[in-house]
Amino acid sequence: MPVQKTKPKKPDFILLFASVILLSIGLIMVLSAGSLFSFNETDNSFFLFYKQLRWACLGLVAAFIAVLIPYKFWKKFSGIGIVVSIFLLLMVEFSNLAVTAKGSARWLKILGVSVQPSEIAKFSLVLFLAYILNRYPVKKLKDLILPLSVMGVILLLVYKQPDLGTAIVILLACGAMLLMTELPLGYFLAAILLFGIPGFFLVKNTEYQWNRILGWLYPWKYASTFGFQIVNAQIAFGTGGLLGIGIGQSSKNGYLPENYTDTIFAVIGEEFGFFGTTFVLICFILLIARAYMISRQCPDRYGRLLGFGISSLLALQTAVNLCVVTGIFPVTGITLPLISYGGSSLLITMFEIGILLNISRYRQSEKGI
Repeated sequence: MPVQKTKPKKPDFILLFASVILLSIGLIMVLSAGSLFSFNETDNSFFLFYKQLRWACLGLVAAFIAVLIPYKFWKKFSGIGIVVSIFLLLMVEFSNLAVTAKGSARWLKILGVSVQPSEIAKFSLVLFLAYILNRYPVKKLKDLILPLSVMGVILLLVYKQPDLGTAIVILLACGAMLLMTELPLGYFLAAILLFGIPGFFLVKNTEYQWNRILGWLYPWKYASTFGFQIVNAQIAFGTGGLLGIGIGQSSKNGYLPENYTDTIFAVIGEEFGFFGTTFVLICFILLIARAYMISRQCPDRYGRLLGFGISSLLALQTAVNLCVVTGIFPVTGITLPLISYGGSSLLITMFEIGILLNISRYRQSEKGI
C-alpha cells in the first residue's frame, strides 16, 4: 500500500473527541452514582465528584503535556519507570503506607493522596517493552529472557496485592506487543501455558478468587454472596430498559455494589437505558479503533509498539470491565477507563491518550483511509 509522508500535524480529532465525551460522561456518572456514598461519608453529596474533577483537571494537564512532547522523548524513562513501579509495588507489600480496602492492599497513601502503583506499573511496562523490543528485536527465544523476566516480576507483585484482574490485563497487553515480534506462534502458545497453568492453580487455591468464579458460574445460586454483584448488575440493566429511569434515580440508593467504580456501566444502563449504554459503547469503539489506527500509521517501530501497547491496555481494560458487569466474565475489580471513579487510573489513562494524540501528529497517511 503506497504511503505518503506527512509533516507533523494537528492531533487526531476523532480520538480527542471520543476521549472528551467519555470523560464528560464519567464525571456526570460519578456525580450521580457516588452522591449517596459521598453524603453518607461526608455530608457532602459532591465529595467524590469534586475529587474526580480535580483528577480530571490534572489529567487534562498531563494529556496536554504529552501531546506537546514528541513520543520518542519517553524512551529515556523506560528503565526508570520499571524501577519506580517495582519500588512502589514493594511498598504496597511491605510498608505502613499501604491502604487496605475490602481485603486488598492496592494503594499507597503519600502526603495524603492515595496512589495505585499497579496503574503506574501497567504503563511503565508498556513503555519498557516498546523500548526493549525496538532496541533489541526478538529473533530467538533467548531474546525474550529480559522482557519476560521484568513482566514476571511486575505480574507477581500485582497479583500479590491481590489484583488478579490487573495482572491479566497487563499479561494480555504485553502479550499483544510480543506478537509484533518475529518469533513463531508456537513460542507464544508455550508462553501462555507457562503463565496460564500456574495461574489457574493460583486461582484455584485462592479462596476469594475461586469464590468469584463460583459466583460467576452460578450467580443466582450465590445471589446473596459471591454472585451478588453480577445479579444486581443484571437487575440494573433490566430496570433501565430502552430509555432508562432517569439520571440520579438508579440503584445508587442501595443494592448495586461498587456502583461508582467497577459497576458504573450498570448505573448508566439503569439511568439511561439501552440507548445510553449503546452510545457509550460507540464512543469506546471510536476511541479504541482510532488508537489502533494511529499506532499502525506511526512511521517508526518504537512508536508503533508504544501506541499498540497503550491501545491494548485501553481495549482490554474496557473489554474486561464490560464483560464483568454484563456477567460474561467473573468479577475482577477492573474499572472502566475515563468513566469509573479513581484518580490514579484517570490520570494515567489521560496521559496515555495524550501520547496517542502526539503519535497521531507524526503518523503517515495511507491512501484510501
